[in-house]
Amino acid sequence: MRNNQPSIKNAYSFLSISALALLTYIAQFVFRSFDDNRLTSWQWAFQNTDAAFIFLIIVTGLIPAFFIARISIPVRSFPFVLFLAAFSSASFFWKEPEVIVDASRYFTQAKHLELYGAAYFAKEWGRDINAWTDMPLVPFLYGLIFRIFGEARIYIQILTTTLFALSAVLTFELGKTLWDEETGLFAGVFLLGMPYLLTQVPLMLVDIPTMFFLMLAVVTFIRAIQKGTVWTIVAASSSIALAFYTKYSIWLMLSVLLIVLLVYIIYGTGGRTKRVEILLRGASIALLATLLIGPVFVYKFDLIRAQMRLLIDYQKPGLGSWQETFLSTFFFQIHPLITLTALYSAYAAVKKKDLKYAIIAWLVLLVVVMQIKRIRYIIMVFPMVALMASYGLREIGGKDIRKFFVFEVLFSSLIVGSFAYLPFLQGISTVNLKDAGDFSNSLKEANIEVFTLLPKDPVMNPSVSVPILDLFTNKNIIYNYNRESFAQPKEVVEKSPLRFTWEYRNPPYYSNNSFSNNDTAVIVISESPGDTLPEEVGKRVAGYRLSGVFKKSDDIFIYRPCVRVYQKAR
Repeated sequence: MRNNQPSIKNAYSFLSISALALLTYIAQFVFRSFDDNRLTSWQWAFQNTDAAFIFLIIVTGLIPAFFIARISIPVRSFPFVLFLAAFSSASFFWKEPEVIVDASRYFTQAKHLELYGAAYFAKEWGRDINAWTDMPLVPFLYGLIFRIFGEARIYIQILTTTLFALSAVLTFELGKTLWDEETGLFAGVFLLGMPYLLTQVPLMLVDIPTMFFLMLAVVTFIRAIQKGTVWTIVAASSSIALAFYTKYSIWLMLSVLLIVLLVYIIYGTGGRTKRVEILLRGASIALLATLLIGPVFVYKFDLIRAQMRLLIDYQKPGLGSWQETFLSTFFFQIHPLITLTALYSAYAAVKKKDLKYAIIAWLVLLVVVMQIKRIRYIIMVFPMVALMASYGLREIGGKDIRKFFVFEVLFSSLIVGSFAYLPFLQGISTVNLKDAGDFSNSLKEANIEVFTLLPKDPVMNPSVSVPILDLFTNKNIIYNYNRESFAQPKEVVEKSPLRFTWEYRNPPYYSNNSFSNNDTAVIVISESPGDTLPEEVGKRVAGYRLSGVFKKSDDIFIYRPCVRVYQKAR
């Protein structure tokens, strides 16, 4: 009778976790009106989605979660399996369009490097290449990808998906280093239990690469503190320098390295001599990182100062209107069971007096204390949330129970992401640029001349649609942007939440007046497919036929480009 007790207890645990997962989904759906996420709110994602069907799929997902929980994976295979799972999960979202207009900036910056080389990119960053408040590293990497492999979105997606998968591996490595392999593995899997995060991986933005470089800096810094060899110190310093030039907001997040140093000084065994040695290693890393960061900082000091002023005067005050609630982020966009175990982990760490926990809790604490509520600004912190959740899970049941918990969260999140988020994103207006680009690739014409129509009450400059269209087409684009005709009052531009679009400068590679009309199609981008063509555009398409119209409209977002394609009548 005594031998049956553990199995009965396990059966109750499996059933309890299953019921909790299903009730969690029901609660999310019932209270979806509280989700104010600006991209994948449950209010929007479930408007035209069969919630009951998704519920049935989640119920079905309990079966593979149960059997996977009983499979033993060799510890040495953890990084490979985690990388493969992360890459394959995120690659399923490659078919979504570019849903955030910021991609226009990064594409334009990268294309300058592709066409004119790295030296031009370094010299003209912030001059001919409009840098807005961006840092150069990620657009530089994108430009290298274009220059080496060709200008195709798939290559960018392979890069960002690889960096996401490596972030999961680095999350595993950090958990293993601080505690054990299981904590690291479950944290890496929890990173896939954040459906919002999966939707960001395929996009030509900087958030996923920034997350990777922050985790790389933390992991290499700890290795250097532990080992103190020349190569580990060089690796840590280089990683910090790379992270520094990914995004301004990462500067604050790099403060976690001071927490790491303090924790290892306090934990250090070997007395005062060992503590001094650790301190000297930290100082060596900081000095070398400063030497690596310094030359670029000095060379571009005027630009960085201007960008900092813009961040303080414009973006910081504007942050209030861009925020989402923590309820949205941690109850809807991150699986609630991850949040629940992360919260419990704080109690468990305090009870154990585990000072190492401060390393993973620090960044989350910063987000909460400083009230950083824009989810895109805190994506880089998500691996730490996953580690906190995994730490809290250590206190729950046996290993099979914990594995079942993790995989049930994984399957639930993947199902919601695949059957709710992805179809929703494929139906919003920005997909028109993707579909028009794909359609243009089938045309015989080698060139596309683009016209953008300014709406009556514009909220953004439609010209930024041209680089996004360019991302999806392999045709040569001609776009003669007349900045004066798009000009808006200064006070309107300065208060616009999409101010950077009004500062659009037409890249020289779009200015080509030597093309042949016979080898050129015409694309018109407007807010509505029924917008009347201006006289200039009407004359241009005289003798042309309308061969394609892309007019999906979501009536949710302010960015709603519609596309008409014209070809020479034959």
